[in-house]
Amino acid sequence: MNADGAARFVSEPAKDTGGARSPYERDRARVLHSAGFRRLAAKTQVHTADGRDDFLRTRLTHSLEVAQIARELGARLGCDPDVVDVAGLAHDLGHPPFGHNGEDALNAVSRRCGGFEGNAQTLRVISRLEAKVEGAGLNLTRASLDAICKYPWFRVEGKRKFGVYADDAPVFAFLREGAPDQRQCLEAQVMDWSDDVAYSVHDVEDGVFCGLILFEKLRDPDEQAAVCADVAALYSGESTATLGEALRELLADPVLLRLRDYDGSHRAQAALKGVTSVLTGRFVNGAVAATRERFGDDTLSRYDADLIVPFADRVRCALLKGIAWRYVMNRRGDEPARQRVILTDLVSVLVQRGPAALDPVFASLWKEAADDAARLRVVIDQVASLTDLGAVSWHKRLVR
Repeated sequence: MNADGAARFVSEPAKDTGGARSPYERDRARVLHSAGFRRLAAKTQVHTADGRDDFLRTRLTHSLEVAQIARELGARLGCDPDVVDVAGLAHDLGHPPFGHNGEDALNAVSRRCGGFEGNAQTLRVISRLEAKVEGAGLNLTRASLDAICKYPWFRVEGKRKFGVYADDAPVFAFLREGAPDQRQCLEAQVMDWSDDVAYSVHDVEDGVFCGLILFEKLRDPDEQAAVCADVAALYSGESTATLGEALRELLADPVLLRLRDYDGSHRAQAALKGVTSVLTGRFVNGAVAATRERFGDDTLSRYDADLIVPFADRVRCALLKGIAWRYVMNRRGDEPARQRVILTDLVSVLVQRGPAALDPVFASLWKEAADDAARLRVVIDQVASLTDLGAVSWHKRLVR
């Protein structure tokens, strides 16, 4: 990694703590000690983070798992391990209460200020809202910021995913200096695939543990067809015929066969963890081998190469997501609608009440805002920062 990658948006005086830490080790520490990172402990991954179950994953445990996978995968290719670690730890800092459901709700009420997207919000949190360096958030290095940027483009009409709001253009220009247009750096690609691997494998693990995913049930051809239809609609551009063949192969895998008789016993839980480990290892090893085959054995980082993920692995990953979707995420009844109402109501009442109802840091930003659109963005920032329980609590207190 060259010195250009170690540059920061706002220059800082040299800091000597006697430990000779690299700039990227400092980045990692800044994310770990940030308020936004702590809040992830009470934000939804799949199941609502309401404190009723201390086993299920939250955004915090998910982020730790993504960072661990990314660190190993990136290091094997030659990426700076701390840079990919930072990307894994920080990639979800912008996610609002209630997961992707909350993201959709905030996007619907923020059209006047440029919409809402969790990845664009992540850049906003780390480069503006976190309190470390005035005017620069955590003031991470260019390499770390670029590694976190999963969607390196502005909002485009008709395209749901984007990675930066219009008023965060200065820091985006800094982090993308010299980068090919709309191309992820290798570290961002490593983080992106690690994210897919973590939530596909681990969401299935949680679903099996809770008794919601029964692999015995998936022997039914109708159930298989339903899973493939969901995957084709949500996670993959492949035909249902291609997905069906891949699903049958996946279900016949001796590793997954261990889960057919899962009963929650110690032996069954150990087998479940074994399945998680094997699947994760396969997805990592497949990407390393395919990337090395294409780009050779040299040290690879930034824009030296692209991460190559085998077609079969992408399809298997999509199928695992589809299994989790059908048996876990798609059975929550009225809860998603209630969550959307909570966030929509909060935005409405906070816009009406203004700074008196906001946390002090957001109240000051409201007073500095130039117009109604900017004030709406401050309210969106406030609501997005809340935990799941915090959003419920604020709603009870403010909405009559």
